[in-house]
Amino acid sequence: MSQEFYSNGKLLLSGEYAVLDGALAWAIPTKFGQFLSVSNTRTKHIYWRSLDETNRVWFEATYEIETFKEISSTDQEVSEALQNILIQARQLNLSFLKEELGYRIETRLTFSRNWGLGSSSTLINNIAEWAKVDAYELLKNTFGGSGYDIACAKTEAPILYQLINEKPNLKIVDQKPSFADQIYFVFLNKKKNSREAITAYRERNFDKQKLVTQITQLTREMVASTSLQEFEDLIVAHESLLSTTLGIATVKSQLFSDYTGVVKSLGGWGGDFVLATGDAATPYYFKDKGYPIVISFKEMIL
Repeated sequence: MSQEFYSNGKLLLSGEYAVLDGALAWAIPTKFGQFLSVSNTRTKHIYWRSLDETNRVWFEATYEIETFKEISSTDQEVSEALQNILIQARQLNLSFLKEELGYRIETRLTFSRNWGLGSSSTLINNIAEWAKVDAYELLKNTFGGSGYDIACAKTEAPILYQLINEKPNLKIVDQKPSFADQIYFVFLNKKKNSREAITAYRERNFDKQKLVTQITQLTREMVASTSLQEFEDLIVAHESLLSTTLGIATVKSQLFSDYTGVVKSLGGWGGDFVLATGDAATPYYFKDKGYPIVISFKEMIL
């Protein structure tokens, strides 16, 4: 018997950091994601193999099925994180992997691991589906975070996402911006560690409720934008507000001060993708600056 699971990647258009404290955020599932396939074997072991977007094996490991004890692995850090996910999944469902069988597991990304589109969240959601447990609980017990990425993994359209009394709430956003063909996503050539970014945010001293209120209002206005100019003005306001809160210069002022459109960080500041508004010449500007991965809204968004 074999099973296959698939989860969407994600991007956070608004509400980064503040979403952790209850701000309304605008999040979008991507056309890129991760597969997880499960097949039975006659051993009492779990054979795990992970493939990247080029079908190259980047991680392999073998575990005892009863305790998830590692027998072998090609990366100790990855192995320990995976063991923890499996252990936490069993704690949420005590019958998970309790059969007298073995398993061969293969994961396959359809995007680069460096892109920050959710290699961890898509894995969490796939394992949760396989284990028949709540993906938000599994995330909370492993990597932590707001859970917006889990919401994107499960939905087929952009969403408004908010933690209310620490519980996830989401609403589908039916329409895409009328100016979507003037939005691009640019990879900054490096991945940002989400947990480090969250820790740095938590260490800042500021009025969290005021920030949540301001970001929530900006998110509502961004989603309701009817013109590119209005959208750009809101992006500038969002970037300025978080720049002051985080004590970090905006990505545009740091890297793209001569760019004629607007640029917005997405997720943890300092890496992964940024959003840029522009036209057909936009990809050439960023490629000339040394950022060759420029993806249009249509190519990125599910």
